[in-house]
Amino acid sequence: MRIDCDECRMQHTDACDDCVVTFIVGREPGDAVIIDVDEARAVRRLAEAGLVPDLRHQRNAVNLSP
Repeated sequence: MRIDCDECRMQHTDACDDCVVTFIVGREPGDAVIIDVDEARAVRRLAEAGLVPDLRHQRNAVNLSP
C-alpha cells in the first residue's frame, strides 16, 4: 500500500488532522508513506482497538495510477 497525502482527497480537511498517517509519522510535504501488508494489518488492528484513528486516505479519481 502506498499512501501519498498529495493524492488524498481528504487532504487539507479536518479528517487530515486526525489521520493515522499524520498521527504515526510527521512527513515532509511531498513524501509518501509506504506500508506493507503486515503493517497495514497492524494499523487496522490498532484502529479497531481504538489506539489510533482509522486510516482515512481516499485516492483522488484523477490519481488512480499505481
